[in-house]
Formats: sequence, structure tokens, C-alpha cells
Amino acid sequence: MVFSPRNFTVLLQSLSLTPRALHPLAAEDRSCGVECDAIYPLPWTNLGVAPDHDCSVQPYDPGDVSVQNFPLFDAAKANVYRYRQQQAVNLGSWFVHENWMVPSLFTCAAGSMLSEIDIASGWGSTESARALLERHWDSFITPVDFHYLSSIGINTVRLPIGYWNLGPDFCVGTPFEPVKDVYRNAWSRVVRAVNMASDVGIGVLVDLHGAPGSQNGQPHSGISDGKTELFGNDWFTNKTLDVLTFLVEELVNVTNVVGIQILNEPTNDPLLPDFYSTAISTMRAVSPAAECLPLYIHDGFDRDKFSEFVANRPDFVVEDTHSYFVFTPQDEAEPASQHTNDVHTSVADSLAAASQRARRNLIVGEFSCALTDDSLKNEPDKDAARRDFCTTQMEIYQNETAGWAFWAYTKEQCMDDPGWCFRAAAGSSLPASFFSYGEASMNHRTDFSAIRVWDDYGASPEPVMVAVSGDGSSYSRSRPFRPNLRRRGDPHGLDQTELAVARGYSDGLATANLFAEHGMSKLGFTGQYMNDSIARLGAHIIAPGAEDHYRRWFLEGLAEGEVLVAAHLAQ
Repeated sequence: MVFSPRNFTVLLQSLSLTPRALHPLAAEDRSCGVECDAIYPLPWTNLGVAPDHDCSVQPYDPGDVSVQNFPLFDAAKANVYRYRQQQAVNLGSWFVHENWMVPSLFTCAAGSMLSEIDIASGWGSTESARALLERHWDSFITPVDFHYLSSIGINTVRLPIGYWNLGPDFCVGTPFEPVKDVYRNAWSRVVRAVNMASDVGIGVLVDLHGAPGSQNGQPHSGISDGKTELFGNDWFTNKTLDVLTFLVEELVNVTNVVGIQILNEPTNDPLLPDFYSTAISTMRAVSPAAECLPLYIHDGFDRDKFSEFVANRPDFVVEDTHSYFVFTPQDEAEPASQHTNDVHTSVADSLAAASQRARRNLIVGEFSCALTDDSLKNEPDKDAARRDFCTTQMEIYQNETAGWAFWAYTKEQCMDDPGWCFRAAAGSSLPASFFSYGEASMNHRTDFSAIRVWDDYGASPEPVMVAVSGDGSSYSRSRPFRPNLRRRGDPHGLDQTELAVARGYSDGLATANLFAEHGMSKLGFTGQYMNDSIARLGAHIIAPGAEDHYRRWFLEGLAEGEVLVAAHLAQ
């Protein structure tokens, strides 16, 4: 049976699925066509499928990919990856497959032909399904793509995976158990994907897109029966905690892993906050290093509720919110220009409030340029309307949160779909480059020693003009002193307030410089970074009660440091 967008939607409704959390189905044509250009051959050739579509799959021998190792952990560099502002894309349908993105994989799928389980159960045999998917894993995204992304300023990717990608042992007791052998070589491909990103300085957010039992009943969680069985089911809950524990054990000391996302788009079940709390505690208990690993939670489309959840935790927990404008009747009918205005106003206000509440531990982990035909039909220049809509989103998300991630990097029929395909959107609906410091930093290799402002103790080579009132309530730059903090005390006799001010300003300058030296990055998770710095410095440097002075002057130093970096680049 061939599904069109309309009868596909009817089927979803019959299964009581929530369209708000779904990505739309692409055109009915299942072939890729010549527009996929030289990067992607025709899928029937690429996947080893016979041209007559008889569902036979050629045997595939990729060589030995069973052993993949991560490079030695670099803690200093890992901090930059984890705390920096993210310009990102989602690598959708690389390991978790959706029919509307890669329809060729579903041509001979089983059952409803909707989800990952249908691919693994189809194609005539487990061996054929494994050959099909291994070819796809090895060709859909390659080092060429990561080099391209790095060259235009993308510094992070969000990598959706399912529990089945961890290997056959994790499929036992789940719907994937009968086809578990399809995934015997899957985890090594995930490791290789992380390493491909590492080779070009790109961070990876590993996202559990499909959890045991399913967190939302949607096809993009791997199943086609519409059932949400994770919450309130001890077996599936414990199985999911086992999956998350494995991910922490494997990834906590991987330099370019920016974090682990616990669930993607879960149903906003009453048990969700408790599940998150249990999962976070379980993951933190894996090792001392896991105590500071960033853990991401999706907000179940309840932004305020989960920004409050994050605000009430001191550890590095990040709220992921998704922003789309095509899934409700109101969105479908609203003109593109009004959507753009909404982003400028109500959306921006909502994000700013949530971000402030959560100390900026907030990202927009999925957004797109997609608009419905009805939204565009009365716009005099449809391309310009889409461009204004999409660039406005990116700018607002960049300003109000710690990062954004476009859904998705690529898909079949990619170059015909600038709404959903980043490769088509970049340079048309979106800018052509995305560097934190703009095009001036493109391919820029420079020595920042000229603007270095710190050493291991926060010392500055130049006087900083700072004056502090006796009670610390006001500040001005009216007299010089050096914030030259030594391991054995303060040679300038600064009081606790002045000490916090000096160290904060010095650390802010230092941080701007440090992040610029690593991929021309900027600090993104500002509140978390300051809090973690205060905890690391200890009460002998930042006395209790002086924390706000440190934070205020850290931000002053950070802003001035970023100005210095920008001026240096402009020379």
C-alpha cells in the first residue's frame, strides 16, 4: 500500500497519534532523483536494492567496523564543547528512520510501513534488512558532510538514536527482539559518527529518540502500534534506565559529546517529572565524571513546567524545546508574515522568560523553515517570506537560548525541500554560514596571545579600572588595580567584594578568549558556567554573599572580551 500525505494522516488519527509531535510526510515519490546531486547516488543503487523493486537486497560486506574507539579524553576541551553556544543540525533518519524522510527504506518494509520496526521486519529476511540498513548507515552521512558543516560554522549536531542501535542485547524483551540481529553492528556505527564529528571539531548531543516501551507512541520512536508504554511500566522504565546508564558509561569521557538527551518529545505524562528525576539520579551515579555531564530533557511541549524543573536543580540539566508552525489548523492557515511576527513577539517573550528562569539552560533542539501552502499562498514573494520567517527564528533562538538545531540536515528529495532540509535551506532560506563571530571568523586561524587576559590564577597583565562602593552596591571604573589573584592570598588587600569583582571580571575576559580559541565559539550556557565556576573556586575566593558580584562582573568581562575578539578579527 502506498501512503499519500492525506491518508497517512488519517491512519495516524485512527491510531490516536498526536500530530503536533510529528514531522510531515514528504511527497509520495519514493525515489530520490538527480537533484540529490553527486553527494548522494540514487537510493536504489545506494541501498543495494534491485532496480525493479522486487525487494531483493544485495549482500553487503563493509569490512571490519565492529571495533571503534574514542580518542583520549581532553577535559579542558570538553568544557568548551559542553558550555558553548550551539549552532546545530539534527542528523535525522540516520539511525532512527522516518518514512517521509527516507521513503526508499520503506519500500519493502513490513506492516504499516511507518517506523523502524517495519524496516527491520521487512525486506524478506533479517539478513537483507541488516544489509540494507548497514549500507544506509555507511552512506547517508559521511565525513564529507561533517567537513561541510564545520566549514560553514555548524559546531554541534544532535544525533537521534533508538535503544535498538545499542545492539541485540538491548532488544531483548522488546518488539525488536525478533529482529535484534539487524542491529548487531549498529553501535559501532554510532561511535564512528561521534568520531567523525570529533575530527572536525563538532560536538554531539546523543538523543534517545526511541525508548523501550515508547515515550510517545509515535512512529519516530521506532514503533507502529501507537502505544505509549514507558510510563508506569516498571519493566520498560528499568529497561530505559539500563539504556541511559549504558550511554553514560560509554560517553561520559568522550571529549566532543556535549550531553545525553534522556527522551525525545515524550508525552507530557504526570509521571514524566518523576521519571526525569530518577533517570538523572541514576545517570549521575555512574561515576564521579557523570556528576557534571550535561543531561538534556525535552519539555513535552510544556515549556514553563520544565524550565521550572531545570531552575530547581543546581546541576547541568538542559531543557530542550521544539518549535514548529505547521501542525495545528491555526498554524496551517496563518500567513507566513504573521508567523514571523509571532516569533518576534510571543515566541521570543516565552523563550526569554523560560531561559531566564532556567539560567539559560535552554535550547531549541528542533526547528525548521517549514510553512504550509496556505501560509504562503497570499505572500507576494514566497521565497522572501520563508527567508524572513526562518532567519527570524534563528536570530531569536540564538539570542534568547543557548542554541538551536535545525531539523534536519538531509533527506531524500533534499534540494527540493528548503522547509525541512538544511542543505537546501543554507544560503537560501537561511544564511550561508553560521559562525558565532560572523563571516570574519570563517577559516580564521589566529594567535589570540595579543588579547590574552589571564593566567591559571586569573591574573591580568593590564590594570582594570574598577571601583566598588563600601557595601558593594555600586560600581564604577574610576581607579586602577590589578585583579592579580595568587594562590597564597591577595597581595592588594582587596576585601571580599572587591575580590569577587576582580575575579569575576578577569574570568569573564578569560572565558571569551578561551572559547574563541576553540572554533571561534562563544559561551552559551552562561548561568551554569558561572555557578560551576563559583563552586570550583570555593569560598576562600568567592565568599558566601559575594556570588552576585562575581556574576555581574563576569558578564562585564565576558562582554568586553567578546568585543576584543571581534575587533581582533576585524583587523
